[in-house]
Amino acid sequence: MTDFMAEETLDRFGDVTAVVVGDVMLDSWLRGHSSRMAQEAPVPVVTLEQIEEQPGGAANTAANLAALGARVHMLGVTGADPAGATLNAILGGLDIDGLVIARSRRTSVKRRVFTDGQIVARYDEEDGAPIPESAERELIERIRRLVADADVVIACDYGGGVCTPAVRQALRESASGESASGESRVLVVDAHDVARWRGSRPRAVLPNYREVQRLLGETGNGDRPGFLSSRSDRLLAATGAELVVTTLDGEGTLLHRRGREPYRTYATPAPDTMSIGAGDTFTAAFALGLASGAAPETAADIAQAAASVVVRRAGTAVCTRDDLQRALRPDTALPPDRLAACLAREREQGRRIVFTNGCFDVLHRGHVAYLEEAARLGDVLVVAVNGDDGVARLKGRGRPINHCEDRVAVLAALGCVDYITVFEEDSPVELLTLVRPDLYVKGGDYHPDLLPEAELVRRLGGEVRVLSYVPERSTTAIVNRIRG
Repeated sequence: MTDFMAEETLDRFGDVTAVVVGDVMLDSWLRGHSSRMAQEAPVPVVTLEQIEEQPGGAANTAANLAALGARVHMLGVTGADPAGATLNAILGGLDIDGLVIARSRRTSVKRRVFTDGQIVARYDEEDGAPIPESAERELIERIRRLVADADVVIACDYGGGVCTPAVRQALRESASGESASGESRVLVVDAHDVARWRGSRPRAVLPNYREVQRLLGETGNGDRPGFLSSRSDRLLAATGAELVVTTLDGEGTLLHRRGREPYRTYATPAPDTMSIGAGDTFTAAFALGLASGAAPETAADIAQAAASVVVRRAGTAVCTRDDLQRALRPDTALPPDRLAACLAREREQGRRIVFTNGCFDVLHRGHVAYLEEAARLGDVLVVAVNGDDGVARLKGRGRPINHCEDRVAVLAALGCVDYITVFEEDSPVELLTLVRPDLYVKGGDYHPDLLPEAELVRRLGGEVRVLSYVPERSTTAIVNRIRG
């Protein structure tokens, strides 16, 4: 996939109208600190410090579609309870409408107790029974009214009772034909049991590996990509879909289409606690890619890049269009004004901003160690890189060894780095004033109070810290050894 193809596809996201139909839930994260075990049971005692509530399930797919720039209607069912009111309010704040309230039903909630980087408990409240007939009729009426103007329809069927036979029939009838723009309407299905959607002739289905095993009645083997690659024709026949995207969690995905070898995407490795909701992000971005006219392979690459954004964020996160654009072009530094806008959104999500700066002329072990340490001290790591003229002024004749665009590209390849920008001044004072980091860090044998930027950072409300120093590891030493 070329940058041009991706950019052209992303530019069309804002023209897409999407309808999501399926099982919504509220994801609740209870965060706190634990320093002791309970007396009555071998479990940690967690002192609750923060509760984060975010859209989950089909509602998370809708939230990602909105964050990527699409116009979104979310057709699902909640109860007339506090959790339903919270979910409606969150989606309303994202300009997403369409939820049906059923008084006889309980809103699905997944609550996770999170402490010291671990989920220590999860407890669910859910109502998996089919939705009441009155809610079903209202949902079908909205499907017939809203899908007619949609470019893409996404069905999220997790067995929560919303996608009844009548609802699937209404979607099958309404999703066929052309959209308001004259293009063929795209139906994408993300379901635990994709076989029951076969009659809908979806454009694409997205089962995970375990769901494929159940579908084919096979246990598989250790070589998951190999197992799936050899069964492409069977998968396409069993689902009735034009495209099948089989997700492999940390191993990426395989895109199956008739007459071609499976197309592989590769995931960013992440702990299970960080991958919650990443599948919803992938589904949203993949569906938008198809609806924007991208080739399926391009849509899969875009979707994988979007998923790579959210697996680096705590909780149930979304990927914005700016996030995705940066992920697809990781070797590109953001201009300061664009960086400030991105960090404003990060702060709205409660994320801690860590900032550092340097020449990074010849990246070595010392650089990597301190950048990884810096990333662990917050949620978002910003690296400001001295421009070529600035490096020459600081380091003297013959430097930099590597030009700015090459230094940026190498830094961007590090998984710990979230944002990169370039500054031409001798000091990052203007950038610090713009970014206002929560934490300013430097690597080396400095003392925090001797850093010229320390006073400014503290005046802006931030903290200053000098990180671990790896002795005998420096660019100057490496250059001298090469020259010697």
